[in-house]
Amino acid sequence: MIKEIQLRVTLPEEQQDPDIRRRAALFLGEDISKITGVVVLRKSIDARKKVVVFNYKLAVYINEELPKESEYHFDYQDISKAKEIHIIGFGPAGMYAALRCIELGFKPIVLERGKDVQKRRRDIKAINQDHVVDADSNYCFGEGGAGTYSDGKLYTRSLKRGDVRRIFENLVFHGATNEILVDAHPHIGTNKLPKIIQRIRETILNYGGEIHFETKVTDFILNQNQITALILDDRKEMSVDKVILATGHSARDIFELLRKKEIAIEAKSFAMGVRVEHPQHIIDSIQYNCGMERPDVLPAAAYSLVQQVKGRGVYSFCMCPGGFIVPAATEAGEVVVNGMSPSRRNNKFANSGIVVEINADEDLRSFAHHGALAGLEFQKSLENLSFTAGGKSQTAPAQRLTDFVDGKLSTSLNESSYQPGLLSAPLHSLLPKHLGSRLRKGFAAFGHKMHGYNTNEANIVGVESRTSSPVKIPRNDTLEHPQISNLFPCGEGGGYAGGIVSAAMDGERCAEAAIK
Repeated sequence: MIKEIQLRVTLPEEQQDPDIRRRAALFLGEDISKITGVVVLRKSIDARKKVVVFNYKLAVYINEELPKESEYHFDYQDISKAKEIHIIGFGPAGMYAALRCIELGFKPIVLERGKDVQKRRRDIKAINQDHVVDADSNYCFGEGGAGTYSDGKLYTRSLKRGDVRRIFENLVFHGATNEILVDAHPHIGTNKLPKIIQRIRETILNYGGEIHFETKVTDFILNQNQITALILDDRKEMSVDKVILATGHSARDIFELLRKKEIAIEAKSFAMGVRVEHPQHIIDSIQYNCGMERPDVLPAAAYSLVQQVKGRGVYSFCMCPGGFIVPAATEAGEVVVNGMSPSRRNNKFANSGIVVEINADEDLRSFAHHGALAGLEFQKSLENLSFTAGGKSQTAPAQRLTDFVDGKLSTSLNESSYQPGLLSAPLHSLLPKHLGSRLRKGFAAFGHKMHGYNTNEANIVGVESRTSSPVKIPRNDTLEHPQISNLFPCGEGGGYAGGIVSAAMDGERCAEAAIK
């Protein structure tokens, strides 16, 4: 017999007796010897009240064996001589598109402008330590895409777009822990994700797929509303039948190429702002009411905040408890910041993007002459401004949070996890008014929602500008571009995803559509 139960366990109870099997037996009134096992189906923490509670959803096995393997199976087969499908980009969308092609008997040919995860590490070190940006190998470009070295969060609201569990199970199949199947806010960690991505690469290669790193698509050959060939690195021509375009939200050259080829693209609303960094113990104290010391059974506390200001949402984005702020520029002459956390989330800082909705029709009028690339050009302008305000290196402009809200320059800054360093700058006056004024009011509101959040011990760092693509590549009901019948815009770069999981699901859908 298998019984599903819900348990609420207080923090003191969790500390005193962590044996979930004994708790299940007590709840059901069963002899513990009859309980052959307990599977945690879901685990979350409710810290809304003074007493922190752990919520468990459990499958309790009574006189019955636990299943020995997952109900999900991935039927990979030798496709070395099968029909080819070309995939541009090897982030989550491209990886899962390639895996799905193999399951369905087609050969993926993956073209990735960046390097594999091992070689990519050197270029990321160069950004952090030497302030040198490689335009094709950085925190955004390379094997695994932007998620590889910026956290591996698996949160998603895209529950109706596909089988979320299947995406998670495939990550477990490639080396992720079972915890991601259980946690309410699953997370792999920047330190563990590269190894999982390497195993995905090995699966694709072992079954006959191809992955070409440091291979940049620079042009399309068009004939009768189809792409017949790709030009690689301005010289080599590669014939194609079906093309899945999964280049991510920062591949600006692809957007510019589409416009040059008169292939329809559209301006899209997105969000921009700053990244705020607190000492983790402050966030722990606010969220858990625990004073300076967080109990060992509690993870580093996270938060989620949203406030409407003058008709626009101001909200937290990609919150990283126990994490680091990283430089995410993709070209020289710009400063972009993002956040990441290791799997243990044991760094002494907490950081989060705090961003404002940018309405493509109403907020970008001064950039309207750029047409569909208005948002992209607005992004560029703020990233260039951030570069200049930071001293024309990867040093980032920053301000104490309270000074930003009060509208005054910080005479000193707090310690930060941002490795290239910070430089005091008046971000309250440098940011465009429609952005900066909303951020200041949003932070003031957040201080009322989380008492202690607006503190002199927090920094804000500019700019957080790559939350999502500012461009949408249209597609019809068959997921093809309405003009180009064999082009399948996919994932974040096409405007159809907002994170690792939704991008992976869209990659699978596009592979299925291309094959169909």
